[in-house]
Amino acid sequence: MSAVPSLRHLLLLRPHLRFIALSTPSSPFLSYAPSHHFPPSSLRILSSSSSPTLTQEEADEAVGKGSSLIDVNPPRGTRDFPPDDMRLRNWLFQNFREVSRILSFEEVDFPVLESEALFIRKAGEEITQQLYNFEDKGGRRVVLRPEITPSLARLVIKQGKSVSLPLKWFTIGQCWRYERMTRGRRREHYQWNMDIFGVSKVRGEAELIQAVVLLFERLGINSSDVGIRVSSRKVLQAVLQMYAIPENLFTQVCVIVDKLGKITREEIEKELLSLGVSIEAVNGIIEVLSLKSLSKLEEVLGSEGEAVSELKKLFSLAESYGYADWICFDASVVRGLAYYTGIVFEAFDREGKLRAICGGGRYDRLLSTFGSEDISACGFGFGDAVIVELLKDKGLLPGLAHKVDDIVFPLDEELDGTASRIASSLRKKGRSVDLVEDKRLKWVFKHAERIGASRLILVGNSEWERGAVRVKNLSTREEFEVKIDELD
Repeated sequence: MSAVPSLRHLLLLRPHLRFIALSTPSSPFLSYAPSHHFPPSSLRILSSSSSPTLTQEEADEAVGKGSSLIDVNPPRGTRDFPPDDMRLRNWLFQNFREVSRILSFEEVDFPVLESEALFIRKAGEEITQQLYNFEDKGGRRVVLRPEITPSLARLVIKQGKSVSLPLKWFTIGQCWRYERMTRGRRREHYQWNMDIFGVSKVRGEAELIQAVVLLFERLGINSSDVGIRVSSRKVLQAVLQMYAIPENLFTQVCVIVDKLGKITREEIEKELLSLGVSIEAVNGIIEVLSLKSLSKLEEVLGSEGEAVSELKKLFSLAESYGYADWICFDASVVRGLAYYTGIVFEAFDREGKLRAICGGGRYDRLLSTFGSEDISACGFGFGDAVIVELLKDKGLLPGLAHKVDDIVFPLDEELDGTASRIASSLRKKGRSVDLVEDKRLKWVFKHAERIGASRLILVGNSEWERGAVRVKNLSTREEFEVKIDELD
């Protein structure tokens, strides 16, 4: 229930409340406040004999003497979705859902509010410093989810053996991170996740990458616009083993080297040295992670290890799927989250203007961090913000005007009821209908153009006496009379 008092309630409170109308050229506001908060000179009681708005000077004076207007902007880093933006969001989400359907994934969802413990996994992860976390009124530590995969893992554990593997699930959900904002990076965003549980082979990653490619192709983006960098966490594991670096440093090393290309080599070296990694190992790590050729990686690590063999299998499958020109090997891709265990990938714009468009990989040992038995799994997250920026840059944003099938307009006031019955009948048949009254016909025609209406149905006395209405086809400009029982 709304916390805003009703007009009747406010009237019952007189004379304790007075009304003021504060306006700006673009946003008029009607406010109320206890009269003792404002001197009489700063208020204008609304009545039939007084102006409904204050002048700008009077509004400024009222604000200066204690009144305040609510900040109409959403919290920093968040967004409103007025109709134009909502149409774009729905269009993008429909494409997410259609690609998921094509690959035979089922949709699931989870609460935005989760237990904090679900996201506090490994010390050193950047994400743990970006949580919107707090204690609720029951003393429980909760968080606005910063990502979706742990929620998915929780649901898989909860479902247990009641579901058969493999699971192919997707979701589109809102995520929150308190982080520095850049183009395409906000503190809240929506994310499309596709995840597979119960497939241990590289086939799982190959399927996920095809989903990403299909989405790009549906949006009009091609491989000259976007590429997908591919590597494996096992590459870094092999390098650490080469230099006898303790396994307990692996996560922290991943977090640091994930910054390659974002900060200088000197800063990377300094952070690795601070962990106790030798300068020889630091140089070796950076040298290997600078490789952009799978054959060069094979020269360093050999062909027998899992890292190389799995990557070669993925590139072979990419040829079969037909998206080999989209993917490239880049050993520097490690992804910053601790739970990745194998192949990792991220999509990028080839002009290098934007941050990663999406990212994902294999996480075979995630469930055990929550006390459950591990299941082979892989997945990706694809945010809504960066892709929209890319579509803007490429001139690929669709025109998504508001569309209405019919406008019903009674030409005479006594036909309002008749117009209502006609509008109701058409709506029951599935047509979108805007019922307009108390307007001039000229305004109705302009309104029809604004909302992209297909037909204008005029309800007039002479036609109604004949049991008909006048219908104007707004695309062809044809106009004709139609019997009421034949209108559909």
